[in-house]
Amino acid sequence: MSPPLPRRPRHLAAFLAAACLTLPAARGETLAVMGRLVHTMQGAAIPDGVVIVADGKIAAVGPAAGTPVPEGARVVRADVVTPGLVDAHSVVGLAGWLNQDQDQDQLDGTEPIQPELRAIDAFNPRERLVEWVRGFGVTTLHTGHAPGALVSGQTMVVKTAGEPPTVLRPEAMIAVTLGDTGRPEGDKKAPGTRSKSVAMLRAELLKAAEYRRKRADPDAAKRPAPDLRLEALARVLAGEIPLLVTADRATDIASALRLAEETGVRMVLDSAAEAYLLLDRIRAAGVPVIVHPTMRRAGSGETENASFETASRLRAAGIPVALQSGYENYVPKTRVVLFEAAVAAANGLEADGALAAVTIDAARILGVADRVGSLEPGKDADLALFDGDPLEYTTHCTGVIVDGRLVSDGPR
Repeated sequence: MSPPLPRRPRHLAAFLAAACLTLPAARGETLAVMGRLVHTMQGAAIPDGVVIVADGKIAAVGPAAGTPVPEGARVVRADVVTPGLVDAHSVVGLAGWLNQDQDQDQLDGTEPIQPELRAIDAFNPRERLVEWVRGFGVTTLHTGHAPGALVSGQTMVVKTAGEPPTVLRPEAMIAVTLGDTGRPEGDKKAPGTRSKSVAMLRAELLKAAEYRRKRADPDAAKRPAPDLRLEALARVLAGEIPLLVTADRATDIASALRLAEETGVRMVLDSAAEAYLLLDRIRAAGVPVIVHPTMRRAGSGETENASFETASRLRAAGIPVALQSGYENYVPKTRVVLFEAAVAAANGLEADGALAAVTIDAARILGVADRVGSLEPGKDADLALFDGDPLEYTTHCTGVIVDGRLVSDGPR
């Protein structure tokens, strides 16, 4: 990250931002977003830069002095401009802020294996938590069914604004939980042990492989009837979507890696509190990690070895890393990924790595880097505007642009 430029007094930066961010911009309006510092996430930050937005896309990025501003463009000013933040794993939009039965759709505990449950069928774009995280600069969410069952359902990648919101990947991953939190409480409920969990998952994948083979039979009469559960897992076996495996203990992470090697499925590790014990194996497997929230409640059980330094140690080992707000089992059901990035930056990830972990690196892991995660011509015009260093706790997010439209204009 470029050395900080001399700062304007914070009250002046906030005044300039508030003066320019007053009315929502309509999609299709041409904007010239000017920042004292523009982080493109494609090389060094640009001092006194500008991002030209037209028809919901980024048209140009460069120094303000050398980048023509189209006639009639609306000028929006901020102290610091970044790509819209990408929260690599959340349950926001399924879990709601009220913490009552009617807004808690992130987990169905009636069966241990339900890969057919689609996040898009439960996502509420008007949920107040969606607006809340957007106010901190989050423009893209990877959200869906939560950890807590062996296979809890599907996830999706969606924008945090729009009517209807832009869905980048309606079926992004299938959520799996290995370890204590993936096993139901009570006697005689499966899976009851770690080995039972892996055996059940392996057996279901074998069923899906057989189903996939039979569904490809040229004789239509021999094909089995469609099965939503096996169809979902067949897509995993076909390499179309990965398993998102939440595992914290080293033994559970090792089981996940072994399963990936056995079956050839694509996999993304989630949480991974003890990943630092298996750095070589994770790197050799080519598996990215969406690291546990640094601000999670820890200190006991499977997360007793969670560390503020997990992300930095993984990155130093050459393992792709992203950060997440995660799942908070108490109100308000979410953290803020910008704060997660700040804590990780202070614990070895450094500012460049932390910002990348909530922008371009997260977008790459989620398979949406062609649309979001960096400020490049042709990409979606998703930007976050700040009145100072985004990773400084006294800084406010003063504006958010999604698909070229100013959707938040108040400091948070």
